[in-house]
Order: sequence, then structure tokens, then C-alpha cells
Amino acid sequence: MIAITGATGFVGSRVAALAGQPVRALTRRPRAAQAGIEWVVGDLDDGAALARLCAGASAVIHIAGVVNAADAAGFRSGNVSGTGNVLAAATGAGVTRFVQVSSLAAREPGLSLYGASKAEGDARVMASGLDWVIVRPPGVYGPGDTEMLEIFQAAAWGLGLAPGGPDARISLIHVDDLARALLALAEGGPVHQILELDDGMGDRGGYSHKEFAGLIAAALGRRVWTLPIAPSVLMAGAVVATLVARLQGRLPKLSRDRARYLAHPDWVARGGNARLAGRWVPQIDAPDGLAATIAHARSQGQFTA
Repeated sequence: MIAITGATGFVGSRVAALAGQPVRALTRRPRAAQAGIEWVVGDLDDGAALARLCAGASAVIHIAGVVNAADAAGFRSGNVSGTGNVLAAATGAGVTRFVQVSSLAAREPGLSLYGASKAEGDARVMASGLDWVIVRPPGVYGPGDTEMLEIFQAAAWGLGLAPGGPDARISLIHVDDLARALLALAEGGPVHQILELDDGMGDRGGYSHKEFAGLIAAALGRRVWTLPIAPSVLMAGAVVATLVARLQGRLPKLSRDRARYLAHPDWVARGGNARLAGRWVPQIDAPDGLAATIAHARSQGQFTA
């Protein structure tokens, strides 16, 4: 039995689907019965629910977290305190294997409140005394992803955005490859290590934004013009987006915190794949993965192209 937080989200749902064994998963609201999944109703602040989640589990995969918040307290509540609560439940249940899903943002905690909160959550994991491993994935994509829809839509209109300057580079990983890696790590492997995993291109320097736009253009069958965006322009756009979002009573998708993160020129994953040799290798390359992702989004009517 593997215990999973965040199993109702994009990454967690694929982990549960690909597990091949019973999983117990945390959910904020009651859900219909699903083969192979035992739902536990609660959240990261519900100690009793977390205890039920971890009881008898062979490993915990902690995926749940906060990616957008109004302030530092909002990020810390989900990514620091929430992680601490899951660690406490795992320890209390006698679970030793703990797989923490973090973010490359934690590598640069001074850039954003989000990155700082993920780094602090990772620090709690490292101090836990458990057999932990921390996975810091780069940009995760795949069918069902909503984060990249605006990028696909812009590309469909012939525009590719390149934040971080002309030399900025990123890494990618398909959600199913990430899910398989997390499941492999729940069974065993590296202990007390931080792994940056990707689609295998990290050791070759990842992708420039122009190369990424080209991959999307090929999947769309369109030509895309790449527009470099200076950090100052990105921040100005975030200020406007924040003002509009406040007037609408919601959180901005492009917050100033996220703009600082996006403007950083180096989000290339390095070294983690090699440390999983013999246990996991990525199976989906970006051209095929993006084509399938875009085809799925089109079939769902999620963007016009």
C-alpha cells in the first residue's frame, strides 16, 4: 500500500493510475469509488486523516502543495506546515520511505516565495530521520495539463514567448515519466538525495525557449515566431495581471512571484536521471509527448487552433 497526497491533481492522478498496486489517497471531498484507490477524506491540516492515510503504508509519496498564493503565509501553510504534518503522520505510522515531490524552484529559494517555501519544506524532509528522497521536476506536461494551455494557444496564434533572455534554458518531463519515477522511488533506490529528473535532455543543456516553441509549432503544424520578454516587461505584465485579478476577486496566474521565477535563465535539470539508472529511464521524448498533449487538448476543446 502506497499513501499519496495530491492524488486528485495532475501529477498525483497519474501516479495513482499507473501504480499497479493498491494506493491510499488523500482527498478534500468525498469521491466515488475507484478501483485500486482507497480515498481518505481530509487535508494537510487534518492530523487524524493523515494518520489514516499513512497507517500500514509501505511508502508515502507527498505531491500536494501550493503553487499560487496571495502571500508568503499562504505558500508556507501548504508547502512547509503541510509537509511537516505529513512527515509527522508517516513517522507516527512507522513508515520509513518518504518521497517528496518538490520543484526546481527550490534550487533558487531567493527568487520567489514559492521557491522559498518549497526549499523550506524540503529542509523539513531532510531533517525528518526518514529514508527520504526529494524529486525536483522541471516543467511537467501531458494530457490533462492546464498550465501550458495558454502557451499552446499563443503558439496556435503564431507566437512563442521567451522569458529569461535569449540564453535562458529549461527542462521538461512528461507527467507519465515523472509518475513512473515516483513509483519506482517509492519501492526503493536512492536515499537522502535530491534528484532533478527530466526527459533526458538535461545533460545536453535542456531546451532554449526558441527550441521549445519550435517543438510546439511542429506539434501544431504551424510556424511560430519567438518573442523575447525582458524581465522588466514580465514584471510589468505581472503587476497588471495582479491588479485585474484583485478586481475580479481571484489570484493572478502571472503573479509578481511567478514572474521572478520565470525570468530566471537556468531551469535545466541535471544529474538525477543517472542516479536512477537501472531503476527508471524516461520513455517519452518532447516531440511525441507534446504532440499527444496538444492532440488531447484539441479533442477536449481546451483551446482553438
